[in-house]
Amino acid sequence: STPKPSSAASDVYKRQGAGKGTQADLISAELGIPKISTGDMLRSAVASKSDLGNRVEDILNSGKLVSDDIIIELVNDRINQSDCKTGYLFDGVPRTLGQANLFLQNDIEVKKVIDISLDDELIIKRMSGRRFHIASGRSYHIEFNPPKAKGLDDETGEPLIQRPDDNEETVKKRLKIYHEQTYPLVELYKTISKPGSLTHYVEIDGIGSIIDIQTQISENIERIAQLLVLSRL
Repeated sequence: STPKPSSAASDVYKRQGAGKGTQADLISAELGIPKISTGDMLRSAVASKSDLGNRVEDILNSGKLVSDDIIIELVNDRINQSDCKTGYLFDGVPRTLGQANLFLQNDIEVKKVIDISLDDELIIKRMSGRRFHIASGRSYHIEFNPPKAKGLDDETGEPLIQRPDDNEETVKKRLKIYHEQTYPLVELYKTISKPGSLTHYVEIDGIGSIIDIQTQISENIERIAQLLVLSRL
């Protein structure tokens, strides 16, 4: 397999609404390591016009899904770039048990597994209550951070919208996919995480402020350790 840099590896997953994106950014900044997402890797590969990039472009243009084998090729290519010498943070890969097994087969080691856990019903409440002012990007929540006037932006008085992805039925469908496809990763890393193992699994309570959750994560991260952040969906 392709030689891997001796450095800290990280990965971020979430059940929708558990704050994965925010925490990924904070971890990346705290450790000074790049955040790598599947989307970023696909776009970079296509832009590079390499043989791999051309294969990816053909697959995307055909409307097909990129195979797990190609995802692992992209991962191997990305983590061997110069900015990953001291570590890297994966955002959304491995996404399935098949991808996770390919990580293991390709010696992409994971030493810290941090699972940001949040109840489905709370996730549905968090997501379905979000409202946005499109022009400015300001965000609100009908219960936790309501606008001064119902349905209107505080600054402009313009109408707020609910994004299609935040529709309650859409959130429920994505949670179903999470339980079917992504949650088995949690079980895998729990199984791997044993005394004497290189992989250490920690569950983080997803209820609390951004700072509360960041503090919990920071307490479980060593700057030179490899880590995987698993959060729901």
